[in-house]
Amino acid sequence: MTLNFHPDRSEGGRQILLGLADEGAYVSQFVTGTSNGGLTAHPGGNRWRWESRIFGGAYDNAPARERPVYGALNFRRRSVGAAPRFGSAHFRLTAETLRRTTFCYPDSFFEPSAFGVASRMALIEPAEADDADLLDDYIEAQVHGPVRLDRDVEALVIDPGYRGTAVEAAARRLPCPVEWHPGFRLTVEHLRRHPDYRGQEYVSLGAEIAVDGVLDPRIIGDAARTGLYDAQALKKVWHCVARFGVPLPPAGETPAPVAVCCPYGPGGR
Repeated sequence: MTLNFHPDRSEGGRQILLGLADEGAYVSQFVTGTSNGGLTAHPGGNRWRWESRIFGGAYDNAPARERPVYGALNFRRRSVGAAPRFGSAHFRLTAETLRRTTFCYPDSFFEPSAFGVASRMALIEPAEADDADLLDDYIEAQVHGPVRLDRDVEALVIDPGYRGTAVEAAARRLPCPVEWHPGFRLTVEHLRRHPDYRGQEYVSLGAEIAVDGVLDPRIIGDAARTGLYDAQALKKVWHCVARFGVPLPPAGETPAPVAVCCPYGPGGR
């Protein structure tokens, strides 16, 4: 399983990785008040309502720190994590966390009726058969109980564009190994071929913030920190980079699917 996020963003004015180093755990948006998706984690909000529905009200009055955190099952074994729409970096969790994880397909945003646990799951087949967009092609995971970085995380996997930066320095403070995936990189020329994906205005914005005609996670993060651009607009630019700038297998090859049958089976990640 993977938890995707943007490693160069801030929470409360502090770099997220430094906050994670101090916290020692990955927590939900009910605690942080931030999100790379919709920010509805409050009583009566959509996230609160979805959790109430899925878990039968078990978390309705629970403290924020006791609520589940969200990731995805990397059943396609993507090097960039299962759900890159939520960020260029990901924590890869240990197989042990499967014991306390629930799954649904599609995303809880769509109020699904198909659920599972690691020992009883019938979600991979419909996910594989669904003709979903690359950014929607994941099985949502809800990890119950704390996700400690020193115990529950195998590695933090980040984009090579952050080598030698403050992001790498902060990542090295975490109590888990740091690894690198092949990287996201999208040229403006390629971006301009897809005005219908998120809209022409985001193609124009991407061209505006690009450096030497190229977009990557670091460049988008730099733009976000200037405060000159709408965060939701930059999120749409990121979607374009995550969708069209992601490394894919060679032509004719597809990633091997993961069969989840038990907590110690081949679906451990």
